[in-house]
Amino acid sequence: MKALTIFTATYNRGYCLHQLYESLVRQTHSSFIWMVIDDGSTDNTSSLVQSWIKENKIEILYIHQENKGMNGAHNTAYANIRTSWNVSIDSDDYMPNNAVELILKSIPNLDSKFAGIVGLDSDFKGNVIGTKFPKNIIQSTLSDLYHKHGVKGDKKIVYRTEVIQKYAPYPIIEGEKFIPPGYLYRLIDQDYVLKPINEIFVIVNYQKDGFTKNLFSLYRNNPRGFALHRILKINLSTNMKERFKNMVHLISCSLFAKDINYLKQTKSPFLIVSAFPFGLLLNGYIRLKQK
Repeated sequence: MKALTIFTATYNRGYCLHQLYESLVRQTHSSFIWMVIDDGSTDNTSSLVQSWIKENKIEILYIHQENKGMNGAHNTAYANIRTSWNVSIDSDDYMPNNAVELILKSIPNLDSKFAGIVGLDSDFKGNVIGTKFPKNIIQSTLSDLYHKHGVKGDKKIVYRTEVIQKYAPYPIIEGEKFIPPGYLYRLIDQDYVLKPINEIFVIVNYQKDGFTKNLFSLYRNNPRGFALHRILKINLSTNMKERFKNMVHLISCSLFAKDINYLKQTKSPFLIVSAFPFGLLLNGYIRLKQK
């Protein structure tokens, strides 16, 4: 039985998916499965993956589904993972040659309070995205890493499969196809901690059609999904600065969704009133940027 599933949700990324495949072939440890969730691609993704399966250099599980968006693809992955550990690697990213080895060395004998480990992202020149973890932090929730310990930049989480499968799948919202991944991570934060590892697990290669460079478009086209994420953050946070920031975003999302009932779910009338002018300004700014 392999120890780790590396899963990749992909949609029409045949032009760049090969770099991830090639990095997995180069791994110094082979105890992993690559699960490819093809979210309704219309390009050559299927034929590419089938050709790699025939090469038989690594174990590949290919699942094709109708287009459901990133969250629907992640739901499919979590429902089908059978290994003890899993990590999501985007279709435009790839892994250092020793990434699987580093991961597998870091997970044995982890106490049950740990949902998993969290490592670093880097650019293709080896520069860490954001900051490394403070050396004195041996355990933390993901939220506390950013809001209490000053960590910055994208990071890569390796979760216990039994933990992540305890939680409900991402909500599927009619007419929308995206909820920030942090929605699920924040739910897990309530019950578990992560072990920070100052090693690079993934090399990121931001594409023009990727999440990072299309954030405003995703925000405007999926306001209900973003609103659910902001409500969760407001209701779970004890940090007033964080709650205020998320209320500003929730107000903006509610305006895009044309539904103020999302605000009522926070039960924070004073926070709504104080943040409303800023939420209105944010909403106008995003509309201006999207023209």
